[in-house]
Amino acid sequence: MGRIIGIDLGTTNSCVAIVETSGGGKIEARVLPNSEGSRTTPSVVAVSKNGERLVGQSARRQAVTNPKNTVAASKRLIGRKFADPQVREAATRVAYTIVAAPNGDAWVQVGDRALSPAEISAQVLMKMRETAEAVLGEEVTEAIVTVPAYFDDAQRQATKDAGKIAGLDVKRIINEPTAAALAYGLDREGSERVVVYDLGGGTFDVTVLEITSGVFHVKATSGDTNLGGEDFDDRLVRQLAAEYEGAQGSGGIDLRKDPMALQRLREAAERAKHELSSCLETEVNLPFIGLGKSGEPLHLVRSVTRAEFEQLTADLVERTLGPCRDALAQAHLAPADVQNVVLVGGMTRMPAVQRAVKSFFGREPHRGVNPDEVVAIGAALQGAALGGGDEFTALLLDVTPLSLGVETGGGVFTALIPRNTTVPCEKTEIFTTSVDNQPFVPIHILQGERPMAVDNRSLGRFELTGLPPAPRGVPMIQVTFKIDENGVVAVDARDLGTGRVQAIRVKPASGLTSEEVEVRVAEAENNRKADEERRAYAELRSQAESLLHTTEQALEGYAELVSASDLERARAAATKLRVTLEATTAAAPLRAAYQELEAVNFALADALYGGIGT
Repeated sequence: MGRIIGIDLGTTNSCVAIVETSGGGKIEARVLPNSEGSRTTPSVVAVSKNGERLVGQSARRQAVTNPKNTVAASKRLIGRKFADPQVREAATRVAYTIVAAPNGDAWVQVGDRALSPAEISAQVLMKMRETAEAVLGEEVTEAIVTVPAYFDDAQRQATKDAGKIAGLDVKRIINEPTAAALAYGLDREGSERVVVYDLGGGTFDVTVLEITSGVFHVKATSGDTNLGGEDFDDRLVRQLAAEYEGAQGSGGIDLRKDPMALQRLREAAERAKHELSSCLETEVNLPFIGLGKSGEPLHLVRSVTRAEFEQLTADLVERTLGPCRDALAQAHLAPADVQNVVLVGGMTRMPAVQRAVKSFFGREPHRGVNPDEVVAIGAALQGAALGGGDEFTALLLDVTPLSLGVETGGGVFTALIPRNTTVPCEKTEIFTTSVDNQPFVPIHILQGERPMAVDNRSLGRFELTGLPPAPRGVPMIQVTFKIDENGVVAVDARDLGTGRVQAIRVKPASGLTSEEVEVRVAEAENNRKADEERRAYAELRSQAESLLHTTEQALEGYAELVSASDLERARAAATKLRVTLEATTAAAPLRAAYQELEAVNFALADALYGGIGT
C-alpha cells in the first residue's frame, strides 16, 4: 500500500495533506502547496474560450471574462435533484447555468457539455492528486476524502464517484468535523468533551465528541448543508445590487442579471467580507460596472462597515446556533459540559461568529488550529492510521447524521437506524406479506427525520421476488440494513422459509450509474494525457521561441567570426524553426526543427571556442 493522502474537498477551497515521520520518529502532517505555491486551491473549474480545462486559481482568475463556463461552489449541487428548492435558489446566485440531467439530477452546463457535480468535483480532486504527485515525486492512487457531516447517502456516493473519476481509490470518506477533531486531539492527553463548530464556504456542521487516549467517539452531529460563506457573500451582493439598481442614473439595471457584472460583484463582496474580519471598514470599488442611459460608464463605489455587514448577516450567524442546540440535546449535554470548542472553516474568522460561539458555550473558542487546513490534516492522519504503520493509530467512532428507515403502511416513515448511531452498524428487521400468495415484498429505503416518507430522501427501492405461494403474514423476510464506515448504505434480504439470500446494494436516487462512472474515468484519463501533452507542447514552444531569439541575436553579433557556410546553415535552421512555429501545433515537427537548430548552435559554439586553450 502506497502513501494515502488526505483531501479536504471544500465548497470554496480544497486542501491536500500527507503524514510523514520525522527523524526522531515524531508524526508530522504536512499540507502540500500547489503549483502556484498556495496551500489551498480554489474549488473552481472552467473551460476557457479555446477549450482548455482550467482548475483552481487559473480558473478563478478568468471567471470575470468567462463567467458562463466557470463553475464554483458545485459541492452544493452534488447528489441533489434539479427540482430541489435549494438548487433553484442556488441558480439565482451563480453566473453559470444549472440544468436538469435525464435522471432529474442537477447538472451544470459548461460549454457544449452538461457535467454532473461529481465530474466537477473530480477535476478538483485530480488537481489535488497532481499537487501531491508533484511534491512527493511519486504516483498517488489512494486518498481519504472528507465531506460535511450532514451529507446523506447520495451525496457521499457521488463524492466517492468523483474520487474514482479522478483516478483515486477513496479508502474512506470521513466527516469534516471528525477529521478536524482528529488533528486537534492528536497530541492531547486525558479525556475531554469537544465540540467542533465547522462553518465553511457552503455548509455548516457541529459535532460533539469525546476524545480519550487516541479514541475519537462522536456522540452527536447536526448541521445545515445549505449554510456557509456563500450565503454571507450573497447578502452583501444583494444589498449592493439593490442600491445600484435604485441609484439615480443607473437606468434601473439589476447587476445580478449580467453574468460578468455578477461575477465582479461577488468577488468584491467576498474580498470585503475577508477584510472586515480584520478591519472596521472597507471599500467596494467597481469601476465601469455598467452603462448609463446615454452610454456613459457607471461605477460602483461604496464603503461597507463591519457593523453594517454583521447586521446584514445576523440571522445567518443565529442559524448556526440551532444545530448546536440540537447536537448537544442528542448527546444529552449542556453547553457547560463541553471543555473545548474548536473553530473550523474560513467563516469562523468573522468576529461576529466568534462572539456568538463564545456567548453560546460560555467559553472562548479554541483557535489553535488553522481553520483552512485542519480538515485536510485530519484526513491525512486517518490515512496514516489506515496505512498499517505502527507509528500512528487512531480509532474513529463516527455516527450516521440522518435516520435510516423504510416506508410502511399509509406512507409513514419508520426509522430503523436512528440518527447519531455509531457507524459502522447494522439493524435487522422481519418483514412479511400483506396479501395471500404475494410473490414479492417491496421495500422503499429512506433517509431523514420527517414522519412521512414523502418528506424524506429516497435512497432506493427494491423487491425481494420469487417468494413461494403462502397466506399473507406467513412468509418471514429478514432484512438487514448496514451502514459502513463511509456512511454508505447496503441491504441484505433473506427468506427464512427457503433460506434464499439476496444482497442488494442500495443505489442512491441521485448520482451517476456505475457504467457512467467508468466512462468518466476513461475520459478523465484521456484528458489527463491530453493536458500533459498540451503542457509539454507549451514548454517546447517556449523553449523554441527562446532558442530562436538567442540564435538570431548571436548571428547578428558574431556573423563575421564564423564561415559563410556555417552562417547560412544556421540561418536556414532558424528560418525553418520560425516557419514551423507559425504553421503547426504538432509537437513532433516542432521538436525536430528545435533539435536541428540546437545542433547547429552547438556546432557554431564549437567553431567559436574550439581553438581556445589549445
